[in-house]
Amino acid sequence: MRISLVLGSGGARGYAHIGAIEELLDRGHEIIAVAGSSMGALVGGAYAAGQLDALKQTALKLTRTDLWKMAQPSLNAPGLLRLDRVMKRLQRVVGDARIEELPIPYTAVATDLLAHREIWFHSGPLLTAIRASIAIPSVFPPVMLHGRLLVDGGVVNPLPMETSLRLDADLTVGVSLFGRERGWHPGGAIEVSSDESSNNPLNRLQERLAEVLPTAHGKIGRNGATEAPEPLPHDLDLTTMITMTLDVMNERIQSSRVAVNPPDVHVEVPARTSTLFDFDQAERIIEIGRELAAAKFDRAGL
Repeated sequence: MRISLVLGSGGARGYAHIGAIEELLDRGHEIIAVAGSSMGALVGGAYAAGQLDALKQTALKLTRTDLWKMAQPSLNAPGLLRLDRVMKRLQRVVGDARIEELPIPYTAVATDLLAHREIWFHSGPLLTAIRASIAIPSVFPPVMLHGRLLVDGGVVNPLPMETSLRLDADLTVGVSLFGRERGWHPGGAIEVSSDESSNNPLNRLQERLAEVLPTAHGKIGRNGATEAPEPLPHDLDLTTMITMTLDVMNERIQSSRVAVNPPDVHVEVPARTSTLFDFDQAERIIEIGRELAAAKFDRAGL
């Protein structure tokens, strides 16, 4: 079949996109267009440029030590870490390709903070589009381009299905990275009193978030007194806070947008698969992506 493929944002979980693409190709399907936000834009761009295997081999070789070496703390800058060394590695993978010259149509999605809107890259340097799309706010510096202040595409569109509307495609396949646990469904706001406790272990990001947020401000009693908040979890650090916040934000945005424009086949990679920054776990995450895609494709008859 002719597939229009959409790859979602989600940091290191985006390695799962590699497994999903490989599974599609192994089944004999043709990907005629690819689009993505953030890590989805990176993996999709490598595939569109014919360099998916090169990206995979680079990812498989990354160690925790490599990540520390590439991390460049940035003081008094609009991002905690610079991306110079990361982009040099990516340039070795995708080269100086231009989007309009790629073998298949490609779209990268970024967010314009000044105009409060999403930006679709259909032309120009591939590396520039990827750099803008992966600029996680406060973590990596934004990109200034043609008067636009650009950050991660997942801020407004974690799974950009609108880019996949092609009349010549047989199916749209979306791979998202904020899948829910079986039996867990987000709902509206709930009231939690400060004297309630949870027996859930702090071993999953969603559970940790549920325990942290209700105690953040305490409970206002009838007499106006505020009860003291409980101690924060001992293992709650900045990285975890960033991960949890972005996971919740992206999952809720994605849910509402996909409800309006769902893919024909939706592969959902659970958020518990990894944190946003587990870039040294490529082999495991790629295999998870392949297994989840295979199961979904079997059910869909692909």
